[in-house]
Amino acid sequence: MIAVYTPELGKLRVVAKGVRRPRSRKAGHLEPFTRVQLLLARGRELDIVTQAEAIDVYPSLRTDLIRMGHAAYAVELLDRVTVEAAENEDLYRLLVHTLERLSLGADPAVASRFYELRVLDLVGYRPELFRCLNCGTEIRPEDQYFSASAGGVVCPACGSLVVDSRPMSLGTLKVLRHYQRNTFASVSGIRIRPEVQAELERLLEDYLTYILERRLNSPAFVRRVRRLLYSAPEANHAN
Repeated sequence: MIAVYTPELGKLRVVAKGVRRPRSRKAGHLEPFTRVQLLLARGRELDIVTQAEAIDVYPSLRTDLIRMGHAAYAVELLDRVTVEAAENEDLYRLLVHTLERLSLGADPAVASRFYELRVLDLVGYRPELFRCLNCGTEIRPEDQYFSASAGGVVCPACGSLVVDSRPMSLGTLKVLRHYQRNTFASVSGIRIRPEVQAELERLLEDYLTYILERRLNSPAFVRRVRRLLYSAPEANHAN
């Protein structure tokens, strides 16, 4: 059984008989992170893949561990926020564009943060970034707090009053607002300080964990690969 996401029918679980056989004509077309055209036959419980033809295979996602990890994250997140047979063409297009961006060399961290915010918009959990969710006052240009349970920003005066609120720097707030209001073409060119990028990653991961009531697996994989890649030169130098 494999999971596919379609523009017309949403998420489906289908059966691809014989796909593991070496001579299977479908095998090369049903790889992870592949956009594919399928012909399905109606089954008693699950539909059956009778034909498969790859449209886009995004080859660089299979040769770069960081990009593969971010692609896996995009797919895993989509799987967790959707239910079967619930059509959402906007989510489908967002996933396709994200895989394209990762494959064509976009900064993986920027592509993932932009993807997360757009997914949150499309499934009804858009974080509030302009008014305090505790007192309703307009957010001023200063360090703030973020509450996953409230669904967005909490002002400094209310930070201690909201149980799960955590500090959020002004730089992170500015980037979140910029991502939320602009296209990927507009946000992809800005340079973000490493500490802000790290804060963005933690904040959005915690928010999604609260919404999904579980942690996803792929972010931890990406962090492990990142540590290995960044520590390798130091280890070689020490030798």
